[in-house]
Amino acid sequence: MKQLLATEPVTSISNPASELAACRVAIFLCTYNGAKFLVEQLDSFVRQTHQNWVIYASDDGSSDATLSILQRYQTMLGAERLVIFEGPSQGFAKNFMSLVKNPTISADYYAFSDQDDLWFVDRLERGLANLLATPATTPALFCSRTRLIDGSGQVIGFSPLFARQPGFRNALVQSLAGANTMLLNAAARDLLAKTPGDAHIVSHDWLTYLLVSGCGGKVIYDPAPTLDYRQHGTNLIGANSSFADCLVRIRKMFAGTFREWNRHNLYALNSHHKQLTADSRKAFECFEQARASSLLRRMYLLRRAGVYRQTFLGNIGLVVAASIGRI
Repeated sequence: MKQLLATEPVTSISNPASELAACRVAIFLCTYNGAKFLVEQLDSFVRQTHQNWVIYASDDGSSDATLSILQRYQTMLGAERLVIFEGPSQGFAKNFMSLVKNPTISADYYAFSDQDDLWFVDRLERGLANLLATPATTPALFCSRTRLIDGSGQVIGFSPLFARQPGFRNALVQSLAGANTMLLNAAARDLLAKTPGDAHIVSHDWLTYLLVSGCGGKVIYDPAPTLDYRQHGTNLIGANSSFADCLVRIRKMFAGTFREWNRHNLYALNSHHKQLTADSRKAFECFEQARASSLLRRMYLLRRAGVYRQTFLGNIGLVVAASIGRI
């Protein structure tokens, strides 16, 4: 299957309104002690210009008012529009994967959501407009940049702007966008759901990018934000946009964390080896061999793999990581 990559994101809706309206979207919302901002998040769902959605909320054992808020909104919206599950209590990635793998959930498209972000009113509509032209049998992923806000809702910046083409060779060494911006079609969800249960999921957004780009899918990255990403003390994952975030990533690289993440990602990818395109399989195998090779051969194999990060500094960091055996 030939790999399809994004050109320019769609900025206006050219599809008939009826075609858009018919698209059923499953919103995967995972919660854990998120009562402080959850009401605003749920309200941003309700305000969507695209209204054909169902919220599937998986709560990981919250001890605050999270569950009561979900139940209150379930009463308001109806049990058919907000379905609540008990999460596996094994971390945020496993919680999201429990929804991805749930056979009782069926939709045309699937959106990931954090428990404390604010969606722009056209978040779903923009994603659908970009994905509708992709054949249903082709895995497709829409994602975007985010606008950053603080705990009080004040705008404090934006996530990094990535300008290089999205693709599997980038995905091998970098996640492109946060899961909270992602909308994927049913073919992409099916790919993700086939990931073995014993795989350690570093992050479901990174795995989604790897699988869709590697298995001949279409990846669309929109440089315009689709939501406000709240930065506060209890965030599990930040925006990676500050100099301090950069220093944290450098420390993790030297500590071997990046290498460990790659090990887990390659294990998960290996279970999809037959679905990878021939070109992706070549890059995968070169990258995998490079990790176990001596310095000179490692650099040679990395060059053959063609891996790259989205920024100049990121690529310098990649070269340093490779030179000290931390890929």
